Amino acid sequence: MSPSAVRTAGARRSRRHDEPADSDELFRRLRSAQSAPERHALCDRLVRAWMPMSDRLARRYRDRGESLEDLRQVAALGLVKAVNRFDPDQGKAFATYAVPTIDGELKRHFRDCSWSVHVPRGVQEARAKVRAVCQEIGDRAPVEAIAERTGLSHDDVRAGLGALQGYSALSLDAPLGPGADAVLQDALGQTDDAYQAVVDREAVRPQMYALPRRERQILFMRYFQDMKQAEIADALGISQMHVSRLLSATCERVRRAVVEDPAYA
Repeated sequence: MSPSAVRTAGARRSRRHDEPADSDELFRRLRSAQSAPERHALCDRLVRAWMPMSDRLARRYRDRGESLEDLRQVAALGLVKAVNRFDPDQGKAFATYAVPTIDGELKRHFRDCSWSVHVPRGVQEARAKVRAVCQEIGDRAPVEAIAERTGLSHDDVRAGLGALQGYSALSLDAPLGPGADAVLQDALGQTDDAYQAVVDREAVRPQMYALPRRERQILFMRYFQDMKQAEIADALGISQMHVSRLLSATCERVRRAVVEDPAYA
């Protein structure tokens, strides 16, 4: 590299996080400040002075699906934390301490706040590795090739590939395919109320078989043949009042037996 290129690179590095002229003095005053108003005022001056640095760090992540304004706010929060925690007596430059703090805040934001659904951290890390390899060798790379390059197991690669499409949620009005008239909502299933009826029926079945023949016959006529109590009374040669009492007592007996059965508790 030529001397001029070295000087240019050095100038770029020096401009990367230019330190405000009075930064050291402000940090010393902040450390010795006794009153809350004075601390707040000094913190505010320091945050404003170093804001260009946090903005530059935020712009590194601008192509990852989040708005730049949101990223700037997250980076500013990291800057505030760095200002409050920095100890100038440790002998380090503020930028050396602040850059990892702000960068970590931005990464936490992507990890915890920007996914449409919660994804375990291990899957997020697998996604990042898989994404890097796919950008290098193509989106249709086989699982075996990705596993070899990333050092992940085949299952972790598949989880990472699945997470590539899970960063943001699709609208229910999104088409199912190019030119398709149907939308995603049309392909979603609905809760079938008959499932609960199956459970209830299987719970009641053994209790029904345990009933005396007449009570079982009355329940069948009332709830399966949809006969009225007067019609049941005429068919069995008993009073309607007796049918009503038998229905109430039998239903309560079956209900109690089901509730007390540990298999359906």
